[in-house]
Amino acid sequence: MSRFHTRAARRGLATAVVIPALAVPALLVVQWPFEGGAPTQTRPVAAAALPAGTTVIHVSPNGNDSADGSAAAPLRTPQRAVDRLGSAGGAVELADGRYAAQRIVLANRRHVVVRAAAGARPVLDATGLVVPAGTSGVVEIRDGADITITGLEITGYRTRSLQAVPVGIYATGATSGLRIEGNHVHHLGNDNRTAGSFDINAHGIAVYGRSATASTTGLVISANEVDHLVLGASETVVVNGNVDGFRISDNSIHDNNNIGIDLIGFERTISGPARFTEVNRARNGVVSGNTVTRIISEGNPAYDEGDGYCNCAGGIYVDGGARITIENNVVADSDIGLEVASEWASGRTNDIVVRSNTISGSRYVGIAVGGYDRRRGEAFGITVTGNTLRGNNTLDDGSPEILLQYYVHDSSITGNSVTTTTAEYPLLVSRVRPAGDAAKNANLTLDNNAYAGPVPAASALFVWNGRAVTGLANWTRSSGQDAHSTWTQR
Repeated sequence: MSRFHTRAARRGLATAVVIPALAVPALLVVQWPFEGGAPTQTRPVAAAALPAGTTVIHVSPNGNDSADGSAAAPLRTPQRAVDRLGSAGGAVELADGRYAAQRIVLANRRHVVVRAAAGARPVLDATGLVVPAGTSGVVEIRDGADITITGLEITGYRTRSLQAVPVGIYATGATSGLRIEGNHVHHLGNDNRTAGSFDINAHGIAVYGRSATASTTGLVISANEVDHLVLGASETVVVNGNVDGFRISDNSIHDNNNIGIDLIGFERTISGPARFTEVNRARNGVVSGNTVTRIISEGNPAYDEGDGYCNCAGGIYVDGGARITIENNVVADSDIGLEVASEWASGRTNDIVVRSNTISGSRYVGIAVGGYDRRRGEAFGITVTGNTLRGNNTLDDGSPEILLQYYVHDSSITGNSVTTTTAEYPLLVSRVRPAGDAAKNANLTLDNNAYAGPVPAASALFVWNGRAVTGLANWTRSSGQDAHSTWTQR
């Protein structure tokens, strides 16, 4: 779960760019957890009609677990309702109100819907529950098929234990046809304050494909709001391991202290001989229409480096994923807008399409592509096109709108609108000094990009292979890139 990619990226950039260092002003330390925050932005999800003959068990905070589970005589405990469903499955409908200190576990279940009753807002408030060692969810799915979780509010699942990982909605094993839609997960996490510890972990929504022989397939995570989480070294919404075929769309993710959306491969989700194979990576997915804002690691103890905090939290991050399209998302006011990278020497990230996204106000960089450092990571088959980047690097530390890290090859960055708003260091694109085999640095194309900034074209800044270049014409000549790209002063 540890996310540490950006520390090395920043060190690599700092040693490669021949631009005078900036005096960075003192920064506001963000305190976690946030309280309050923006109003709920979750899009309502209409309850799908259930097939004729579906068993429906009703639950209410004022119900009775000895009742028959009808609308007139609901149960009190959601788990009791799930347990009553037979092998044919059915629906559990939660009435309005607060369900205190309760979890729902679906183990090897099929054809089950857990949802809010029409017009209801059921709240699973886990405040006061002891989070056990290991990873556990307020709603937890262990294997199974054809499962829908929709319309729930989930909050309060907290711990200070380094051995425990609280999650709002957690799926593990191999699940087919899992839909997580229209839920609100907020104000939960791991409150341990051990400085620099990557053993602090929590998630909002997490799907882990842990089987080497069976994939999680047909996954939909849509129209949820996930906010005000204390995550340590982990992520807000994560798809990790053997997940083949997914869609993450139209979610509102905001005000969390680590990565917004993460698509991961090659971690110890699956160990042994299968670890660095195709079965241990998120693949064949779409990430679209999400709004990701204020994803900031400053104040997160996992990223306390002693003399300050690493600005490491990406809005959307692919680390080891494959064959994924990331399109029409809005990422704003986060540490990093979007990153396509890899953290493992034996891993890679490949065949990723990043198109038509809007990225602005990033504290560090807008888009970063490439491996973790000179020894680890590789990104290829990456297409970055039709994106709008503007006003990133609000820290004003001389970082670029687009950062190309190590081992980027056979990739293209074309047709993007890239605008710097910094007059002192109007840095658009920076590529670190290549390392390793030439083939792992070859066939990179930048062209037809519309660059802009508050200075003339002759004053625009770029970095190619670790050396600074001033002026668009000089950049084109020295890099061999952007022959048809333009500059507009504004």
